[in-house]
Amino acid sequence: MIIVNLDVVMAKRKVSLNELSKLVGITTANLSILKTGKAKAIRFSTLNAICHVLGCEPGDILEYRSDNEAQP
Repeated sequence: MIIVNLDVVMAKRKVSLNELSKLVGITTANLSILKTGKAKAIRFSTLNAICHVLGCEPGDILEYRSDNEAQP
């Protein structure tokens, strides 16, 4: 299972959803879907832009957990 920690990274950087949306160039709605972990996929170009804007690594945003570690 892939866990999306975008909200945690955004909070640490004090960046709002609207601000990140404008800086990355994707809609707030699509960014919200990603942030809540409901996205089925992410383009590398989008991940690259998010990491560039937030000054982070892809591993800061995306985390793998085995099904045994997953929370209910």
